[in-house]
Amino acid sequence: MKVEDQIIFTASHGSWKVGDRLRNMEDEKVAHFLASVANTVNFKIPEYLTEVMNIAGIMSLAEEIAKKDLNDAVVALKSPGTARKLGALVFEEDKKLKKHLVEVAKAVLVREVLEKKVTVDYPEEPLREVKIVLPYNEDHVNFTAFNLSAEHGKWRVVKRLIIDEKTPMADVARLLASINETITLKLPVYAGIDVEGIDAWFAEFKKVKKADIPAVVEKYKHFQAENYAREGFEEHARVYALRKALEKIGLPLDVPAKNLEKYLEKK
Repeated sequence: MKVEDQIIFTASHGSWKVGDRLRNMEDEKVAHFLASVANTVNFKIPEYLTEVMNIAGIMSLAEEIAKKDLNDAVVALKSPGTARKLGALVFEEDKKLKKHLVEVAKAVLVREVLEKKVTVDYPEEPLREVKIVLPYNEDHVNFTAFNLSAEHGKWRVVKRLIIDEKTPMADVARLLASINETITLKLPVYAGIDVEGIDAWFAEFKKVKKADIPAVVEKYKHFQAENYAREGFEEHARVYALRKALEKIGLPLDVPAKNLEKYLEKK
């Protein structure tokens, strides 16, 4: 049976019920749909981390750091003092497992602080309702993408989790983070974002020390997004530039699925 090219995202868990499908696989429509899904999952991830860390405490810390200007806020996010505060906000005593959770907490904090300063989300609205028949009666999260006739190469991915009473909520967060990571890799292909060009914009920065952070931030501020994306996707390119700037500094914009996976494997 021929597989139909399409992208589907559905979630059903408690009061969270959303679902949509894209069958028109034109590049721009795919990019907009993926951006909407990314915004959807990133918004929900912190809700699924409350069993393993003090999310309210992280939000409070974010409010405190966000009072600073952008340069000072980024310096504070990178500081050992902030790392120690995050360590006190995760619910784990084992040092190795705690390290994984601190990395996750750091990503949550970075996004919460910076969304008060700059653009961290794509301009598309997140999914808020069910527009298709949900494929499973059980609680679940499901992301399925087939584009086997794409000019950019075949793309086939299925990320799915059936949720029951034994499912750790952090496992749901892990899947959502994994979906976001997949979209981070594929969105530029469809949106025409020049990721290599963005890399080159920040190429002068190698090993960034504390004193170098303001220079990286200034470089980001002067980023001309219209030179790195087709019309209509300038703000998406700006998010990628922010991600690259933070990467140079050693800060994550996205919750790392791998850290949650390693934590759950050992827990």
